[in-house]
Amino acid sequence: MDAETIRKLIEQGLPGAQVDVRGDDGVHFEAVVIHPDFAGRMPLARHRMVYATLGALMGNEIHALALRTHTPDEQRTA
Repeated sequence: MDAETIRKLIEQGLPGAQVDVRGDDGVHFEAVVIHPDFAGRMPLARHRMVYATLGALMGNEIHALALRTHTPDEQRTA
């Protein structure tokens, strides 16, 4: 597994998302995901939305994925 594949999968599952994924060892990754649908949602709900885009890869090909999730407004003020 590689960061670019994960980025594409998240973008396909959350159209319009801005996604940056990093990870060098092929199993541990970190991602920043910016999407307007995160508005009004708690962090756990946001993470579940991202995990849903990756399906069965989570816990298998992707051993760990550290997430930072923001709305566009949150990202602008960060």
